[in-house]
Amino acid sequence: MNPQLSQRESSDLTLYDQDYYLWIEKTLEQLRQNQFQEIDLQNLIAELDSMGRSEKRSVQSNLTVLLMHLLKYKYQPNKRSQSWRSTIVEHRRRLLILFKDSPSLKGYGQEIFAECYQDARQDAATETQLKVSVFPDECPFNLELVLKVDYLADED
Repeated sequence: MNPQLSQRESSDLTLYDQDYYLWIEKTLEQLRQNQFQEIDLQNLIAELDSMGRSEKRSVQSNLTVLLMHLLKYKYQPNKRSQSWRSTIVEHRRRLLILFKDSPSLKGYGQEIFAECYQDARQDAATETQLKVSVFPDECPFNLELVLKVDYLADED
């Protein structure tokens, strides 16, 4: 390998590429010091965008798992277990924390609720080995209901 090429490639790398944590610390300091012209804006924008997508994926994932376990709990009462209850409690808690920290994400949860339900319906059918038609086409729950701390889908 050509040492000059290697040095040039290394010098072309940004701090973001070389030491991510140091890049974060430096960017935070630049923001605190109002050194806006010095900020690596391209990577900062990419990171903020990525953070937003990550939060949305977390809402979608936790909501799907919560709905799937509520379906299993409702439609397989003879197989209810502490494990299912624990999963329901855990994923509900995660959603409540996300919505407390970022209230606007609750609107996103409402927006994707039907989509998450369809995924949960398929997942519940796969896990229970029941036909998907056992589970209603339309979700028997709503977001407010599934977020209630002690709701277990056994009251219907």
